[in-house]
Amino acid sequence: HVQLVESGGGSVDAGGPLRLSCAASGYSSIVNCMGWYRQGIGEEREGVAAVDSDGRTDTADSVKGRFTISLDNARNTLYLQMNNLKPEDTAMYYCAASFLRVTAIEALDAEADFGYWGRGTQVTVS
Repeated sequence: HVQLVESGGGSVDAGGPLRLSCAASGYSSIVNCMGWYRQGIGEEREGVAAVDSDGRTDTADSVKGRFTISLDNARNTLYLQMNNLKPEDTAMYYCAASFLRVTAIEALDAEADFGYWGRGTQVTVS
């Protein structure tokens, strides 16, 4: 079965960087889209960044210019490079995968199309 395991979270000072990783395994079909979502305490989960099978990416306006999503197909690993972190970036970050025909642009508002989720990694910015 599909497994997604996030790592790389932690505590960081405002302005600092972190890189999240998501190791994917257990699937034989092509994953059409992968994304990063986050949920702060008392907040709804929101899309942060996504990449689809055509290599297109999209990032939320709140992180545009600071966060970069990338996918290493050889290692089956999804990354989120986060620079210039702000306290409002504090959240649990989740990796998600979809086998449905969803594009990166659609993904940020289409988490219901993502059937596979990791357990999350906490990012705290102070």
